[in-house]
Amino acid sequence: MSSRNNWENKQSARERMRIERERQAKRDRTRRQLLAGGAVVAVLAVAGGVGVAVASMGEDDRPLVVPANATGENGTTVVYGDKKAKNTVDVYEDMRCPFCAQFEQANGETLTKLADDKSLSLKVEYNFGTFIDSNAGGEGSTNALTALGAALNESTDAFVAYHQVLFENHPEETDDKYGDDAYLVELAQKVPALKGNKDFEKAVKDGTYEAWAAKVSEKFNENDISGTPTVEVNGEKIEVLGSTGPVGPEEFTKQVKDRLKG
Repeated sequence: MSSRNNWENKQSARERMRIERERQAKRDRTRRQLLAGGAVVAVLAVAGGVGVAVASMGEDDRPLVVPANATGENGTTVVYGDKKAKNTVDVYEDMRCPFCAQFEQANGETLTKLADDKSLSLKVEYNFGTFIDSNAGGEGSTNALTALGAALNESTDAFVAYHQVLFENHPEETDDKYGDDAYLVELAQKVPALKGNKDFEKAVKDGTYEAWAAKVSEKFNENDISGTPTVEVNGEKIEVLGSTGPVGPEEFTKQVKDRLKG
C-alpha cells in the first residue's frame, strides 16, 4: 500500500509538472507572437515636425481573436439555432461546474432538439463564467472555454458536440483536469469535426481564443446570475435542478414550451 501510494504520488507530481510545462510553453508562444508583431506605431503630424506615438501590449496580454461563428459585441454571443428566432433560451454555465454537467447530461440534447424544431422559433444562447477558477484555483474553466472557442471556429455544430462531450466526461469540481490541453484534445477526438483536426489542436495548445474567453466571462459577470446552471426562457428563470438532481427531459421541455411566444 505504502509503495503504491509513493508511486502514485510520483506519477501525480510528474503529471503536474508536465501540465505546468505546457502552460509555460503557451505563455512563451504568446510572448513571442507579441514581440514578432511589434509595437503599434502611429505617426502623428505635429507643428514643426513629426511625432511618434507607440502603444505596446503587455507581456501577459493576448490579441483578441474571435471564433468565426461567434456573434455580438467582441463575439461574446454563442448562438445555436436560428439567430432570428422569436424565442431565446439563455444558458449560464461554468465548464467546471458539476451541476452544469448534471443538467447537460440530462437535458443538453433535449435543448438542442427544441432549437432544431423550426415550429418553435427558438434559439439557444450559451453564456460562460470562469468563477470556479478563482474559487477553487486552477484554470480549467478558462482553458475549456478557450477550447470551445476553437471548436466554435470550426462550426456551431462542432461547438455543441464538443460542449456535450466535455460535460459527459466531467471531472470533479476541485480537479483542474480541463487545465490540461492534452486532455481537452483527447476528448475532442470524440467529435468527428475535431478528430485529427490540426488547426483545432494548434488553437487549443496556443491558447488562441484565451482573450475571447476572458471577454465571454466578463459578459457573464455583467448578468445578475447567482449560480450555475441558470436557464432562462425569454428572460424568465426556470427550475432545472431539484432536490434529487436535474429535472427530466419531459419536465424541462414543458417548462420551456410554457414560456414560448406564439
